[in-house]
Amino acid sequence: MKKKRILLLSAYDAISHQLWRKRLKQVFGSYQWTELCLAPRHFTWRVRGNSLIWATTQREVLEQDYDLLIATSMVDLSSLRGFVPSLASIPTLLYVHENQFEYPQNRSDRKNVEPLLVPLYAALCADTVAFNSNFNRSSFLKGAASLLSKLPEQFPSSIMTRLNASVVVPVPLLDSSPRLTAADSNSALSMVWNHRWEFDKGPELLLAVVAAIEAQKLPVQLHVVGQQFREQPIEFKEINNLLDSHAKSTNIERGLFGFIEDINDYTALLETCDVVLSTAIHDFQGLAIQEACLKGCVPLTPDDLAYPEYIPKKYRYPVQSQIAATADGVIDQIKNYCELKCQGELVCDVNLSAYQGDKIKRLYQAEFDKLTHASLID
Repeated sequence: MKKKRILLLSAYDAISHQLWRKRLKQVFGSYQWTELCLAPRHFTWRVRGNSLIWATTQREVLEQDYDLLIATSMVDLSSLRGFVPSLASIPTLLYVHENQFEYPQNRSDRKNVEPLLVPLYAALCADTVAFNSNFNRSSFLKGAASLLSKLPEQFPSSIMTRLNASVVVPVPLLDSSPRLTAADSNSALSMVWNHRWEFDKGPELLLAVVAAIEAQKLPVQLHVVGQQFREQPIEFKEINNLLDSHAKSTNIERGLFGFIEDINDYTALLETCDVVLSTAIHDFQGLAIQEACLKGCVPLTPDDLAYPEYIPKKYRYPVQSQIAATADGVIDQIKNYCELKCQGELVCDVNLSAYQGDKIKRLYQAEFDKLTHASLID
């Protein structure tokens, strides 16, 4: 039987986008996949220029026969279909990892409307639009409605009707083996912060939390790891200094600080940590938190963004209008976790089964089959 052919386009292939496409290939291994990806740099140009890049350098690939086209929301799908008209006849799923409507406004290009219009146009010309969380979907719909209401022309309600027909299909999680050894109840609370070193992951709040841990000499070992870039928020330098000071004053072994290149080393770290911390102000699924939970880490996350969709209330801290007040809530929870660890009762019971195995495969399978009007079952 001839393999079904899928063309996948990733216009800004950041780490979470890479994980998503690689896991799709793992879940649907019997399909024949063709991928075109652009490196995650020069954000504004990538979003606006990907159609021109591919149409002029990959036309032969784009004009082949495919059963299904899957594109990330940063793909300028409307322009690409204009450059390569044959793409318009392929059933198309647009996958929205994140949306710029909800992105925290701290960019030099924040008045640039292109990162808003490109995914909006792509969503309107795709056959199906899928989001990785309800939070992502609802914030995109709200942002799109707001943008349309501010434009000089009045648009028909049918635009939002099409967008409202979108679905939620999360990034798949790999099945994970359980933690082999229990944490030592007499040791310091081992905590990991494992996010991109960028402002949308909340370095200001992280700094406030670390400052409180150092000032109060809490029995905490904090690992600050995650993807780094040439330019980093200034808070990380002070965080590093405070962690040094804390280690010296408490005789607690200094935690790791920096990106861990080897995935096995990273996984080994997660398996030894008690808690995974998020200070994010922008997270549409929270893969870093989910994968740490699968390795046995107890989460400590904001009580907003996508986290309430799978993190129980007892693991979430309230987000206040002032960073200092929010940090106080985080510290209270950390102290509670320290007590629970001493009592041998710090255990992760987050249920992520909906993101794994046959459950997540069936969600994707249903959308694929609807688009192709025929079963693509492996």
